[in-house]
Order: sequence, then C-alpha cells, then structure tokens
Amino acid sequence: MTDTPKTGWFKRLSAGLARSSQQMTETVVSTFVKEPLDEAALERLEEHLLESDLGPAATGRIVERFRALRFGKTSDAREVKEALADAVAAELLPRQASFDPLGSGIKPFVVLFVGVNGSGKTTTLGKIASDLTARGAKVMVVAADTFRAAAREQLKVWAERAGADFESRRDGADPAGLAFDAFTRARAENFDVVLIDTAGRLQNKSALMDELLKIVRVLKKIDPEAPHETLLVLDATVGRNALAQEQIFGRTAYVSGLVMTKLDGTARGGVLVPVAQASDAPIKLIGVGEGVEDLQPFDARAFARSLVGLED
Repeated sequence: MTDTPKTGWFKRLSAGLARSSQQMTETVVSTFVKEPLDEAALERLEEHLLESDLGPAATGRIVERFRALRFGKTSDAREVKEALADAVAAELLPRQASFDPLGSGIKPFVVLFVGVNGSGKTTTLGKIASDLTARGAKVMVVAADTFRAAAREQLKVWAERAGADFESRRDGADPAGLAFDAFTRARAENFDVVLIDTAGRLQNKSALMDELLKIVRVLKKIDPEAPHETLLVLDATVGRNALAQEQIFGRTAYVSGLVMTKLDGTARGGVLVPVAQASDAPIKLIGVGEGVEDLQPFDARAFARSLVGLED
C-alpha cells in the first residue's frame, strides 16, 4: 500500500465518513459557534462524542482540550472543526503504523488474516494481493478457511483477479497442514509474500481459536519469526462490538496490526479511536469501499479531518 493518502483517496475517505462527520459535528459546531464556552456546552460536547463511539477516555481528554481553547462569540464553524480534528488526531497519532511486506527484507513475508465472519477479511486480503502484484511482487494466497467452500471460491476469484498463486484444500482439510505446505512451497519457489486467510472465528469458539494457534505453531516450525504480520480485520459498522473482538483476538492470536473496514457504512466511525487505544497493536489500514484503491494506509490526521467533515 502507498504510504500517503492521495487526493482522490482523501475525497473517498471524506465521502465514506460523511455520515459519521455529520453526526459528530453538527451539534458540536452549533454548540460553540458564536456562543460563549460554558459547562453546559462542554456537557453537550461530551454527550455527542460518546454517541459517536469515541469512548469515555478519549472523550474526556477532548473535552478538556476544548475547555482550554476558550471559544467565544467570534468563533466560526471551521475553527471549531479544526480544533476537533486536532483533538481526534492527537488521540490516534500514537496508534498509527505502516504495513510494508515488501520493504521488510523478509522473503517470503507471511501475513495471517484473522477476524469474524463478515468483517471484510477475505476482501481485504484480496485487495492487498492486488496491490502487491501490481507492484511486481510474487504473491501466494492461501485459503486456510477449509470449512466454507464459498469463502474459498471468493478468495480464488480475488487471487485470479490479482494474478496471484492460489493454494487450497478439500472441505474439512487441516488448515494448519495447508499453511505449512504452502509456506514450505513459497520458500522453495521464491515467493515474496504469502497471504493466509483463516476461518471467521467467533469469540466464544475455543476450538477454532485453538486451531488458529496451531496454524501459528506450524508456521514457526519453518521460520520462528512467522507469521511476520497478523492482521485483525474489524468491521466498523458493528460499533463497540469491534472493541470486544479486538480484546479476544488480541490476546489469543498475537495480533500485530488492525484493519478497520466498512467505514463508509456507519455513522459511528469514531469507534476507531477506542479500538486503537485499547489494542496493543496499531492501526495499519482502513477501508471505505469495495475497490482495491479504497483500502489505504491509516493516516491519523487525514482520518481525523475527514471524521469531522474537513476537506484538505
């Protein structure tokens, strides 16, 4: 993925977050524009930030920033939005990191994708495969969800579209065995990147979590550092349920990076803030649409500005 959001991407991000920005800023702006700052206004700000799913900790810090800003009767809408964007960005900047399998010096670089069914995991993997092959990488896509034929077929379509190699097994085959064989072949045939899809494990299915750990163990038999990246894909439309998913997967699957998808389908894009702050892993990618170009590196400042309805 490219390192900085392009102009076109920023416009798509702003459009995708329009529902979130409208909910977050309408009342906030009307609260502070041309009105003196008082405790009642700060309470309304707190209420609306919480409704946008920013979480109590971040909300409290943002309210304190606004208390110190001393808005008055000469304030205008852009001034308020700029202040809100700066406050949200300050919450997110420490949680921003890059995803760069081709720049790591590791070959093949193994990426494990985890997350619940419907999170956009398989689609995210496909978009990344397309991006990598377009940059000249030799990519292997591995369908380690051996329980759902539809998931394998979807991934096969993405692999073919991307021009990536595709590895799968029959229904019910051992996912860990497939991962082991695929990684072994990728090393022998000089692949650059191996992308491994996994079943959409539910948090309360301990057997499936055990299976995920088995995949990790067999990969480490080939390379003790593998998987070199474990991406947890989260669906923004589920709101604070994404936070619960992160807590379960983060403890179990040794997640190294987060991907937040479907930010264009929710009015509560602010949920990215508490998820990022609760996780030991940073946010690396975000998605606001179905196209390959709609998955991009996470940029805290660009996200914060789009979230409050500002255009660069």
